[in-house]
Amino acid sequence: MNPYASYLGGRDPLEVIRATPARIESLITERSSETLNRKPAPGKWSVREILSHLADCEIVFAFRLRQALAEDDHVIQPFDQDAWATTYSRNDATRALAVFSIVRQWNVALIQEMSATDLARTLNHPERGDMTVKVVVDTMGGHDINHLGQIERILA
Repeated sequence: MNPYASYLGGRDPLEVIRATPARIESLITERSSETLNRKPAPGKWSVREILSHLADCEIVFAFRLRQALAEDDHVIQPFDQDAWATTYSRNDATRALAVFSIVRQWNVALIQEMSATDLARTLNHPERGDMTVKVVVDTMGGHDINHLGQIERILA
């Protein structure tokens, strides 16, 4: 149901998602374009492409959370991340981080105000089955940890 659950390792997903934009900013500050564009291996994403992916995913999470709160038993629209990634090599890393950060702030504000009833609302992912809003929040945190690890390894 949540392919990123194992990344949380007991950590509070809200704390993770709150901290991620600043952590990424600290990692990429004063890095050259060459460094941010370096791919760790053929077919793998560069830091710039990971940042573009995170920005896109944050927009998707924003929509999913709001639809789940507004519509009973909302059915999530899956997306093909590889198809979306075809434009990532043209994106600016700083701009992608800015989009991610501002939409993340908007999502954190929403999540912080959610009640237990809101977090228990159900939705369906056609590829992953039924889940709750809480699982979506957990997914956000695990997704962050996964991609933070990739960025750290590339920049090491």
